[in-house]
Amino acid sequence: MLENMNEKCAVVGIFGHEEASELAYFALHALQHRGQEAAGISSSDGKKLHTIKKRGLVMRVFDEAKLKTLSGSSAIGHTRYSTAGDDSILDAQPVFARYDLGEMAIVHNGNLTNAEEVRDNLIKKGAIFQTFMDTENLIHLIAKSEKDKLIDRIIDAVQRIEGAFSLVFLSRTKMFAMRDRHGFRPLSLGKLPNGGYIVASETCAFDLVGATFIRDVQPGELLVFEEGKEPKSIKVFEPTPKHCIFEYVYFARPDSKVFGQSVYQMRKNMGKALAHIDPVQADVVIPVPDGGVPSAIGYAQESGIPYEMGIMRNHYIGRTFIEPTQKVRDLKVKMKLSPMPGVIAGKRVVVIDDSIVRGTTSRRIIRMLKEAGASEVHMRVSSPPTTDPCFYGVDTPDKENLIAANMTTQEICDFIGADSLAYLSEDALLKSVNATEDNYCTACFTGKYII
Repeated sequence: MLENMNEKCAVVGIFGHEEASELAYFALHALQHRGQEAAGISSSDGKKLHTIKKRGLVMRVFDEAKLKTLSGSSAIGHTRYSTAGDDSILDAQPVFARYDLGEMAIVHNGNLTNAEEVRDNLIKKGAIFQTFMDTENLIHLIAKSEKDKLIDRIIDAVQRIEGAFSLVFLSRTKMFAMRDRHGFRPLSLGKLPNGGYIVASETCAFDLVGATFIRDVQPGELLVFEEGKEPKSIKVFEPTPKHCIFEYVYFARPDSKVFGQSVYQMRKNMGKALAHIDPVQADVVIPVPDGGVPSAIGYAQESGIPYEMGIMRNHYIGRTFIEPTQKVRDLKVKMKLSPMPGVIAGKRVVVIDDSIVRGTTSRRIIRMLKEAGASEVHMRVSSPPTTDPCFYGVDTPDKENLIAANMTTQEICDFIGADSLAYLSEDALLKSVNATEDNYCTACFTGKYII
């Protein structure tokens, strides 16, 4: 369970459908796991853009009356969990602006590594910013570009930024979708039942709206959507894929296809590989829900140890804002996760989780299992130790707060109170997802940064 480590944002774009905003709303529901801080949708009726955004979950931001005001046959949407910017409504997306060519809205998943430099240069040239989001840089770059057409201004703008970005732009008559040259964050293209198109961070959004998956937007590719035409593909950058491997470990929904592969199957593969690392005699394998479930299934199948749901998760618990004492912090874990003594009492338990970041949540879970009667608790993690922060769209703590950067595996084992602890190796992880270091970013495990 990733404590204090969150994927930042989901994006969706709908083009050529009379119920574009409604479809964007449902797609954002499917992508809610990627950001719970704020949600927003901008639509175009061909003459004007309409935008609603607010802090909160998708279902709380929108209702039927609000969706009716978002008229038009194209729409873009966003769910946010901040990486760059403050925790405020001003930093919610889409980012909307009026400029010399008309109106435009942008949604962004990722993080721009040169955002501060770009912002400082823009401010020196007279730009006035309303937010602290790196995404707002793009609005100013496009507005200040000397190119005559919007498509050329977008290309001009993205060539001035660095880092991770899956972007969707909406003008009054067109939609544009773009991925950075490395393809850090996922973005897929689908066909809607009526012939319109959808782009989204994950394919689970396609399933909900009845869309058919066509392909991934390629790294470095810009797609242009225009009424009455097939999407036009422009290679803005030569692709050098470095996909974020943590999409498979944790971020993406198991029922999605990300980077061309089933997330569920990749996580099962991780669990199977984990079963061969420091095998242990045990009576039951249990996951930390929900992230550890597929890997625990794979571990149980490969090891022959029975699989059980020894911990139940309460899906109706939101954030706990007041955490002044250790007692309240422990209570928060118990509110979300409840052990099942009938499954684990008197048994040797292997508990599978996707990662350990600070270690505090793992420590509480293991104490909770032992208080419920487990005779032994062996912790197994279906990813390598997280030793370095991410700068490409993931909100990781600083290195001094990453437990694996400051303790050995045995020291972490002692800290969390497990009877044993083992991680999946980097090589085993790469093999589990049919990858090599050449096409995936593993900087959070290795400190080898791409940019």
